[in-house]
Amino acid sequence: MPNFHIDSASPTPIYAQLDRSIRAAIATGELEPGSQLPTVRQLAVDLAVNANTVARVYTQLERDGILETRRGVGTFVRDVPTPQPARAPRERELRELIRRFIGDAALLGFTLPELIDQLRNEEKK
Repeated sequence: MPNFHIDSASPTPIYAQLDRSIRAAIATGELEPGSQLPTVRQLAVDLAVNANTVARVYTQLERDGILETRRGVGTFVRDVPTPQPARAPRERELRELIRRFIGDAALLGFTLPELIDQLRNEEKK
């Protein structure tokens, strides 16, 4: 199970940090299709965050077709992704994600070339 990281000192809201952490774990293969996530309560305890925050993230990821909840069993990474939304909104979302990523990294003192190098290194893993 990936170790989701939440930084309570970060200006980024906790729900956004958790959302990004889960999406990143799926994108990098740390969480594979069919993988079960911790219960809302367990993850809230592990991260020392409010259970409502975890539930909100799980619900949003389920709406986005990334997770699925099986009543009485748990929450899982979807085996079959939902159909892709139209390309233009996805590209807009990606541009916004990139802007936030670059901005957050700049606040931490990272340059764009450093980010690009790290992304290339992650891709090779």
